Amino acid sequence: MSVQLKERFAQDVAPALQQKFSYKNIMQIPRLEKVVINIGVGEGITNSKAIDAAVEDVMKITGQRPVVTRAKKSIAAFKLRAGMAIGVKVTLRGNRMYEFVDRLMNAALPRVRDFRGVSPQSFDGRGNYTLGLKEQLIFPEIEYDKIDKLRGMNIVFVTSARTDEEARELLALLGMPFHE
Repeated sequence: MSVQLKERFAQDVAPALQQKFSYKNIMQIPRLEKVVINIGVGEGITNSKAIDAAVEDVMKITGQRPVVTRAKKSIAAFKLRAGMAIGVKVTLRGNRMYEFVDRLMNAALPRVRDFRGVSPQSFDGRGNYTLGLKEQLIFPEIEYDKIDKLRGMNIVFVTSARTDEEARELLALLGMPFHE
């Protein structure tokens, strides 16, 4: 599946972007550089098994082992000490990235209840897009009976685009279902 999305980028998306934004050089065409998936596990402070469950979920979804993120500072109000495990993240590049993006757009997002599209407002001003999901159950790899708790996640699409308009067009041509 990932090969299809990569080929479609080369055949359809890149020429369309080059024509729309009138790039002189093909190296100016924006590309998807990486996708970062992050899950914050607040209950990881008291329950170490929650971190293990989040690692398993992310591994099933992405096919790659995530890194456990740790607190940089101690915060007494949250009973948090520096060095405690508070989340997991994984960075996808290359074929795994295209495979994940394909599954996200074609299999997972349509499974969201009352889905009308993703917000076109979540760009950072430099061509990167962030998508927040409320639960990991929308991915077909996750079985409902095997999860201990619903966890949300952030998915960041890092592009080589200079502006939000270029990145929005790139993601739309790749198949991101933006609502109006």
